[in-house]
Amino acid sequence: MTEYVEWSDVEAPAAPPAVTPADAADAARLVAFGLQPKLQPARDQEYTELLRRYREDGAFARLADAVATGLGLVVLEVSPRAGMAVTAAEDSVFAVRMGDYARRTAADSADRFLHGLAHLAVAALAFPRPEDLADDSYIGRVTVNGVDAFVRQACRRLEERAERSGENTDPVTDVPGLEAAWRIWARRSATGATKDARRPAASTTGIVAKALGFLTDSGFLQRTGDDHGGTYRTTARYQLQVRDMAGGAALSELLELGVVTETGGSATLLPAEDTDDLDLVADAGLPFHS
Repeated sequence: MTEYVEWSDVEAPAAPPAVTPADAADAARLVAFGLQPKLQPARDQEYTELLRRYREDGAFARLADAVATGLGLVVLEVSPRAGMAVTAAEDSVFAVRMGDYARRTAADSADRFLHGLAHLAVAALAFPRPEDLADDSYIGRVTVNGVDAFVRQACRRLEERAERSGENTDPVTDVPGLEAAWRIWARRSATGATKDARRPAASTTGIVAKALGFLTDSGFLQRTGDDHGGTYRTTARYQLQVRDMAGGAALSELLELGVVTETGGSATLLPAEDTDDLDLVADAGLPFHS
């Protein structure tokens, strides 16, 4: 015998809780914390509580993600170590354009490519192996002189490769592609000269120093000393950023040049062969496990 149940006797599924203005404000507040890259969650009780709520409350997490998406941000990770780590999508109002960044120090178009190359080299040198990016405990360490030495050795490798294949090794300055930028870097003075011993902004170490300073101001690096032009260590946020860009062809090509080698869990720069700039290699101060 079939039993019929009145519709009124069937228990309707519980409606999802309504989003309140207070919830939206909290979600926006969490995203605002994420846009303060130097703020450490452990030093702010409200930030810590919002991170806990994000991890434990799925509805709140989806709301915070939606707020970030609406602002043109991509959420890389939400955790006690990194906070709410976000990166700007290309069309976001928060996106930093390399042209705008470089124009603050140089008007020449070739120099803008050199600034981009400096950032690429810092990422490659800080995390030279896939396992470094996968290991949350890994801390990369770089120096101004070390990054410059790294790029100059990459320049030599590229020039050798071009000579073997019979390519023209003279840089085409009006079309400064990535390889042309490496060639221009090789011919640019590492330190330049000023009357008061300052490092010229247009020198390659000046360009590297600008890149490292920008990454420090953005919460991606922490300055640890003045040796070798300035020493820096990576943060969790920078590791997440490099993970996000790790599939890029330019970064892969730079690493495949074989300028960096790993021994015993640490990275070192391969010694230069038949060159007069071994002092730069000695000053490298390259990444290692802490």
